[in-house]
Amino acid sequence: MSRPSLEVADIFRGHGPAWRRANAGHVSLGQLKVMSAIENCRTAALGGHVARCEQCAHSQISYNSCRNRHCPKCQGAAAKDWLAARETDLLPVPYYHVVFTLPAAVADIAYQNKAVIYDLLFKASAETLITIAADPKHLGARVGITSVLHTWGSAMTHHPHVHMIVPGGGISFDGERWVACRPGFFLPVRVLSRLFRRLFLEKLIAAHKAGHLKFFGGHAALADAQAFVAYLAPLRRVEWVVYAKRPFGGPQAVLAYLSRYTHRVAIANSRLIACDRNGVTFRWKDYRTEGRDRQKVMTLGTAEFIRRFLTHVLPHGFHRIRHYGLLASGTRAGNIVRARRLLDPSTAQPEAADTRRAETEEPKPLSQPCPCCGGRMIIIERFQRGCSPRTRPAAAPATIRIDTS
Repeated sequence: MSRPSLEVADIFRGHGPAWRRANAGHVSLGQLKVMSAIENCRTAALGGHVARCEQCAHSQISYNSCRNRHCPKCQGAAAKDWLAARETDLLPVPYYHVVFTLPAAVADIAYQNKAVIYDLLFKASAETLITIAADPKHLGARVGITSVLHTWGSAMTHHPHVHMIVPGGGISFDGERWVACRPGFFLPVRVLSRLFRRLFLEKLIAAHKAGHLKFFGGHAALADAQAFVAYLAPLRRVEWVVYAKRPFGGPQAVLAYLSRYTHRVAIANSRLIACDRNGVTFRWKDYRTEGRDRQKVMTLGTAEFIRRFLTHVLPHGFHRIRHYGLLASGTRAGNIVRARRLLDPSTAQPEAADTRRAETEEPKPLSQPCPCCGGRMIIIERFQRGCSPRTRPAAAPATIRIDTS
């Protein structure tokens, strides 16, 4: 994979030290760790290995990845591994994409209470969808949900929302049949929106009463219970944004879609255009407009670009991909087997197991074949953090290549 001409890492390396000095005391340890990880990703600072082709002796130095979940370079590989594990969970039914978004007034206080409010967003949205789907007036079934948290808009502003990927149907409560939704229609978004609003506000007020919320700066007065209730009052009278997209074309389309959402970070390197004395220029989408006019270019001061990127650093240990209902981790395997049997009674589970066994026994394709001849690359040396490889390229025609992409 070719390296983009500009990366977030380049911006951090060039401007990060000055930015950290200017903002000393106002940057969290988690944010500092993210900056350091991205700056060092795929450099000698993290060590690496040297690989050589068994056929043509082409050599390649590869530096280790930081594997930080906020790193634009590392998330592509992480998404591939995650999707490979999810492929076996897909059902032969239409899938729907449902999005639950927090109002701006809640997003404002969410930044000061990320772990609590992001968690409430997950729980309230999942409870909303499961409750409405269970209602016989709508679907009358138990459904499965994969939820992914995004905290940004296209311009890296703070915009917390949850993307849900949901099979178009569920298992009846007696477990004896698959209940499919109406063609092209999953659940009414207005009903979802109003229940989501009620559940989230109830949970948010309960969190405030329990002392789980902290307020600083311009929001410090919200620590008072009455002031907090007054702050939330206007939110009870507006519609909260919930929308559902058209169903996907099939399971493979679901995988392709998920790959664009599950491990995305605030901005991809591919969107960066330039970093110069004017600041950082990047492409973004203005969703208030339609068609080609939606694609726009923005330039932010370098300090503001870094600030916005770090706004989306998640609390340590916080899970941004979660599964609910039929797809909850403890019962997912059994529920998938039951759903497949209900959808296609002729499917025999032993045969499926034999198929999976046969697939695992087949030789796997080379993950990193030689870029020169396609041969097998083998590791001939590993070197530690901050060290340089001892191995040098063999005599011509062998070549050595440094991989930092």
